[in-house]
Amino acid sequence: MSTTEPPTTSTGSSAPAAAPANTPARVITASMVGTTIEFFDFYAYATAASLVFPALFFPTQSPANQLLSSFAIFGVAFVARPLGSLLFGHFGDRVGRKTTLVASLLVMGIATFLIGVLPTASTPGFTVLAPAILVLLRFCQGVGLGGEWSGAALLATENAPPGKRALFGTFPQLGAPIGFILSNLLFVVLSLQLTDEQFMAWGWRLPFLLSAVLVIVGLWVRLKLMESPAFQKVIAEERVAAVPIARVFRTAWKPLVLATIAMVATYVLFYLMTAFLMVVGTTASDKGIAQAAAEAAGKPFDVAGFVPGLGYARPQFLTMLIIGVVFFGIFTLVSGPLADRMGRRRLLLGVTVGIGVFGFLIEPLMHAGTAGVMAALILGFTLMGLTFGPMAAFLPEMFRSDVRYTGSAVSYNMASVIGAAPAPYAMIALWQALDGSLWLVGGYLTLAAIITLVALLVGKETREVDYLA
Repeated sequence: MSTTEPPTTSTGSSAPAAAPANTPARVITASMVGTTIEFFDFYAYATAASLVFPALFFPTQSPANQLLSSFAIFGVAFVARPLGSLLFGHFGDRVGRKTTLVASLLVMGIATFLIGVLPTASTPGFTVLAPAILVLLRFCQGVGLGGEWSGAALLATENAPPGKRALFGTFPQLGAPIGFILSNLLFVVLSLQLTDEQFMAWGWRLPFLLSAVLVIVGLWVRLKLMESPAFQKVIAEERVAAVPIARVFRTAWKPLVLATIAMVATYVLFYLMTAFLMVVGTTASDKGIAQAAAEAAGKPFDVAGFVPGLGYARPQFLTMLIIGVVFFGIFTLVSGPLADRMGRRRLLLGVTVGIGVFGFLIEPLMHAGTAGVMAALILGFTLMGLTFGPMAAFLPEMFRSDVRYTGSAVSYNMASVIGAAPAPYAMIALWQALDGSLWLVGGYLTLAAIITLVALLVGKETREVDYLA
């Protein structure tokens, strides 16, 4: 392909003339179930990083440093994700989509289960070892997720009927809101049924352990798949790349750069809405309340490092987040038909402008009482669905089928390094710098939207590309 354009736009078909080997129901189920499991695992860690890991794995640090350390490890997975995209992208473009998807699911699932049985830093002999092992397992989670998304997106879109690639691409994207809801509903139930002592002692482990059941279900579904028509054509025409990443850099470097930057605002928005706002929402709103709670729990209180939050109880704010994520799921599905009708680029341009404007609304809405907080959550997650949904079609369409797994995986996960890895850490630092105000955090999101707008304006529409090329 050209170094400056996506694949040629001569046919606009998204499937071969012959009927695909996989039925639509099987394709939708396998792509959605797999990513639901992957994101369930990922969110279980994100929630625990906000609620329990600071105290369990960094007990000797101040509360502020505990939180920063926990989110620093949270960011390790984003460093690992590009490595996972290279590894699984290589085999996805050489061996096939099906085998690679099974492998990525196993890596993610095993790492998550092991987090559930990991001793904490208070266990004798594990003061240093427990955080170190947590870093390693978090790294493995990132490697697995680095290969998962692209394979699921290709599974859906390479089997899609003509004119419905974006619609089919929304189904693996639904794994994000569904996984979030399942993971956090479980945390809400545990928080309500267990005392704080029980939750901190062993309750937090259950979501990680239960992920093993979901992994078994996902493997059963994926092992029944046939290889995608597009990859079968690559094999038949003997176009399999010996080193896919080398071919990507040689023939598709510009789409790789543009696809990476096009995802930055999506990542920043997502981790603002989930990991960061969880911290703000559940932090005490008053220094006296925070100090009394710390004293009641027998914990030291860092007066100088305290930053006021919104003061919601953990189950209450998790429930509010889950309501917001319902809108994430709805508008992820809505985005598919819109992107098929309007075009991916046109829809994403409008939504990205909306994300930039939303950056200016975060501070006033989040400090306008419960109604304002819910409005912010609903608006933010609606924008999230509209920007995330089309990406499963938009990014892969920038690459030819012989390097599509590698190209889309690397761009998607490099965007996570730029957009997601520093986001929670940077947002907490900006929130602390203004003593609880969210203006700088909103500015951070607006800046990410501007960066993404540049990539979208430079890039081209991909709706009519020949997906078998």
